[in-house]
Amino acid sequence: MGAFLSLNNSSAPTSDPLEVSQSEACKRQKLSSCLCEENQRLIPSLPDEMSYQILARIPRINYLNVRLVSRAWKAAIMSTELFNIRKELGKSEEWLYILTKVEGDKLLWYGLDPLSRRWQRLPPMPNVAFEGETRKGLTSLWMWNAMGSSIKIADVIRGWLGRKDALDRMSFCGCAVGAVDGCLYVLGGFSRASAMSCVWQYNPVLNSWSEVSPMSTGRAYCKTGILNNKLFVVGGVTRGRGGLTPLQSAEVFDPHSGIWSQIPSMPFSKAQVLPTAFLADLLKPIATGMTSYRGRLFVPQSLYCWPFFVDVGGEVYDPELNSWVEMPVGMGEGWPARQAGTKLSVTVDGELYALDPSSSLESAKIKVYNYQDDAWKVVVGEVPIPDFTDSETPYLLAGLLGKLHVVTKDANNNISVQQTDVQNHFTSLPSASSSSSDESSGVHAESAESATVIKTDLWTDIATRTVRSSELVSCQTLNI
Repeated sequence: MGAFLSLNNSSAPTSDPLEVSQSEACKRQKLSSCLCEENQRLIPSLPDEMSYQILARIPRINYLNVRLVSRAWKAAIMSTELFNIRKELGKSEEWLYILTKVEGDKLLWYGLDPLSRRWQRLPPMPNVAFEGETRKGLTSLWMWNAMGSSIKIADVIRGWLGRKDALDRMSFCGCAVGAVDGCLYVLGGFSRASAMSCVWQYNPVLNSWSEVSPMSTGRAYCKTGILNNKLFVVGGVTRGRGGLTPLQSAEVFDPHSGIWSQIPSMPFSKAQVLPTAFLADLLKPIATGMTSYRGRLFVPQSLYCWPFFVDVGGEVYDPELNSWVEMPVGMGEGWPARQAGTKLSVTVDGELYALDPSSSLESAKIKVYNYQDDAWKVVVGEVPIPDFTDSETPYLLAGLLGKLHVVTKDANNNISVQQTDVQNHFTSLPSASSSSSDESSGVHAESAESATVIKTDLWTDIATRTVRSSELVSCQTLNI
């Protein structure tokens, strides 16, 4: 029996002791390194609370490199805890984000840190394409060529006729953008000739895009505004039975709950009083802009019949009353218009500004709206804008670090961000208390005229970036 056991034992396969020891040592080393990495502190010999204080003081432009140090550092850099500490320390940074359209109708985002004057390219936006959607309605698309977006639908149609795969590049054509609660949002647009309702969010903390709750209605070329830390969307166009149909509806997005809610539709009261049914059918009402000002949303409007646009003032949404009223006459009639009737504006320190390109570059001016007088008045008489005769979107306006900025692109594809402190020019504007007496004495006209005096050296070029052939689309600011 013992011999049998001895024989059986001797025939069993034996393993090399050295091989076993090396395998076990390798396993122990991996386990040890994992445990060490899991339990290690962000900075050796310092508690993580202090390490977070240190990381919070690093300029945000360096975070993409800092998070490559280790997994622990990456988790810390991408945590909301770190950015809450930055806010408590007063280290929040306000950046300018610029959306451009490059060849192939692709959209690219760039972020600008105005303090370091360095740029950061954002991750590409997701591809959205709906298979099997109809190509009907092409005959109506050309009518919307000049509806205000820098992405011309006519260019897309020409692409359809030239290449079969051009439809795949249609995602986000005619999209709208907004910035609220520390994130960028891209809303709607066309995909395969259909208006989309999808909404994409860019989170700068995670440096990534994600899809959020869609709008209740598919929209393209809609207008956006921020009020009470909520994102409002009005107007735009959608696909109807007869082709593209202008929208009067409006809705609001709460970033905290992630829920869209309906608000009353724009009445377009001026469109309701057209003298004949023929004109009512011929002229279509559209929203040509939107801005948040004095706690309300101001939406300039136009009646259009391609290629003509007729300004009809606008309407104002009051969130407390949850209703629309007509825009003040002087505001609507004097609101400077960009190409194709669109009206671009920006609010800086509670003041509403717009750029009036007039008929030539030499006479381009910055105007501010005087609420008491219901009038637009010139505060900057010379704006350094390059020749934009061949540009779809010649310029953008932004309020950054409490100052007015103009974003332009020249013929050499150089994007330039220029800054001026318009507050220095308000000394020549009539005060609210004396506005009534000024009107009766004639001082009002003299004050408005004197406000056009400006020195060109008050413009500062804070950043420039050379990009490949592209067009400006939109810009937003985020403070995180």
